[in-house]
Amino acid sequence: MNKKLGALALLGASAVILAGCSTGGATTPTGNGTPEPAELRVWLVGTDTPQAARDYLTTTFAEANPGSKIVIEEQQWTGLVDKLTTSLSSSDSPDIVEMGNTQAAAFTSAGALLDLSDISDKLGGSDLLDGFVEAGTWDGKLYAAPYYSGARVVFYNTAQYKEAGVSAPSTLADYVSNGVTLADKLSGVSGVYFPGKDWYNALPFIWENGGEVAVKNSDGTWDAQLSSEASLAGLAQVQELMTKASLAAKDGDETEAWVPFRTEKAATLSAPSWAYWSIVADEDKKDTALTDNLGYFALPGKDGGAAQVFAGGSNIGIAARSAHPELAKSALEIILSDEYQTILAENGLVPAKKSLGDKVAAATPELAKVIAEAAANAKLTPASPKWADVEAKGLLQDFFVKIANGGDIASLAADLDTQIESILNG
Repeated sequence: MNKKLGALALLGASAVILAGCSTGGATTPTGNGTPEPAELRVWLVGTDTPQAARDYLTTTFAEANPGSKIVIEEQQWTGLVDKLTTSLSSSDSPDIVEMGNTQAAAFTSAGALLDLSDISDKLGGSDLLDGFVEAGTWDGKLYAAPYYSGARVVFYNTAQYKEAGVSAPSTLADYVSNGVTLADKLSGVSGVYFPGKDWYNALPFIWENGGEVAVKNSDGTWDAQLSSEASLAGLAQVQELMTKASLAAKDGDETEAWVPFRTEKAATLSAPSWAYWSIVADEDKKDTALTDNLGYFALPGKDGGAAQVFAGGSNIGIAARSAHPELAKSALEIILSDEYQTILAENGLVPAKKSLGDKVAAATPELAKVIAEAAANAKLTPASPKWADVEAKGLLQDFFVKIANGGDIASLAADLDTQIESILNG
C-alpha cells in the first residue's frame, strides 16, 4: 500500500517549522506515579485499520489507564503531509500519528516525533519488519515504528502457464524467460503485465542483482547507484520484460493492473497482496473460470527463495509535542501488541511483527504463506527526508517509461543518478 506523496516542496519549510518541536511535554503524574487521566488523540489514515482493531485499542487503553480515553481521528492520505507538518508543530498536536512509509523520514529527521528507543523492545524489537524500522529510524534512533505492510506477490493463470508449457519459476531469470515464452505462445496476452511507469515492480530486479537506488556515505551524502554494474544487470531484465513480455502501455502505470489479468489478457501479475480481492470480485458474474486457474507465488530471488520486493504500508509514532507522552507510549505498546497486530493480519494487512506473518487472512492457506514470505523480504526506498521529492518529480516513472521504449539503459541510469544525487544532497 504505497502512500504516494504529492509535491513536497514543504520539506525545506518543515525543517524550520518542526525544528522548534520539543521532545514532548511530560504528563503531570498523580500521587502514585501514574500519569494524570487525559484524552489521547490518535490519527489513523484512511479506512485500512479495521473497526475491530480500533475498538480493541480504545477498550484496552481505557482498561489499562483508568480515567483516560483514546479518541481516534480519521485522516485522509490526500494532503496528509501538509496537515502533519502544521499539526505536529502546533500547540494542539495530536498524540499519535500514522504516516506512509515513504513519508516517515521527512518527520523523523525534522524533530517532529518522539524518540521511541526506550520502549523499542516493548514494541517488538528485532521482531519488527526490518525495512520499516529503517524507514522510521533517524541518526540511530527509532522515531516511527512499523504499523502494517503490504506485500507484493505474483498472481498467475495456471491454465495459460500450462498452455505455454511453463511452470512457476524458481529464480528471477526463470521469471523473465517465462514471461517472454508466455507472450510468444499466447496471442494477444502479456506474459507479465508490466506498464512503463511501474517502478515499484522494477526495484526488486535492481536489488536482487546486488544493486541499489542510492546509499548513504559515511559523510552523510547520498550516492545514487542505478548506473552501477549490478543495477544495470537488473535494469536489463526489466527492459526485457517490458519490451518482450508485456503488452501494457509503455507510458501506463500500475493503476488497476488486475483488470487485464482478470480478463485473461495477462498471464502474470505482480501486485500488492490485496489485489486478490479485485481479481476475484464478482467472479460469479464473469464469463471466465479464473478462480479455478488462479495461482500465486512470491517473486523468486536471483538464486532462488523469495526476492526483495518493494513494500507499501505505514509507520506510526508519537508526536514530539504530545502533551501526554507516557500515555501515548502505553497506547503505542497496545498498537504493536500481538493481539492488535493479529487483528490487522486477520483483516488482510501484513502485521508489523514478522512472527505474526502467518496469521494474514487470505483466500487460501497457500496465499497466506506467500504473503508472509514476501513480507519478510520486503524493502523500502532510501531513508532520506528528501526522497519524497524524487517521487514527487516523477523521476523514476519517466526513467522506466524510457526503458520500456527501448532507451539506452546505461546513459539513462547515469542521468537519473545525477538527478537523484542533486535532490538528496541538495
